[in-house]
Amino acid sequence: MDHTSHDAGATDDRAAHRAQGSSGDHSGHSGHGDHAGHRHGGVAWSTAAKATLHCLTGCAIGEILGMVIGTALTWGNVPTMILAITLAFLFGYSFTMFAVLRAGVDFRSAVKVALAADTVSIAVMEFVDNGIIALVPGAMDAHLTDALFWSSLLGGFVVAFVVTTPVNKWLIGRGKGHAVVHAYH
Repeated sequence: MDHTSHDAGATDDRAAHRAQGSSGDHSGHSGHGDHAGHRHGGVAWSTAAKATLHCLTGCAIGEILGMVIGTALTWGNVPTMILAITLAFLFGYSFTMFAVLRAGVDFRSAVKVALAADTVSIAVMEFVDNGIIALVPGAMDAHLTDALFWSSLLGGFVVAFVVTTPVNKWLIGRGKGHAVVHAYH
């Protein structure tokens, strides 16, 4: 993503702050404190972790809901996972869309931003998380009342977060992934 206009605005903000006697430090400036990392080509790990956590929140809500519904209805493993993955993408995208829509972007553009911002992150998370669940012996057949159901699901989220954070760091550093959302906050 081209941050030229965003950076130019930030430069103008810094100049205005300096003219008013400010040091130009933006660490407390309304959500822009961690933009400094990607302005100079590098991305702070905290920026990548925040993007991953944002994505993981939507994914987790969708995935848990899908697993609970499928398990409660005694569906087989494949339909339950399809529902869980579908809801993970739906909730993951909706979190980004909500934020972008609040910024005044039209619905069609918000969908495009959400798809660009979250597709790779959600896909990696879902691949890792569902892979963990599939690999844990008995997890696929566990019931809602079983500790194995919840521990494998939550353990999968932890591993997915650890694996996806460097992916998001790499994407944001190239102006892709969650970086496309920065223009709207």
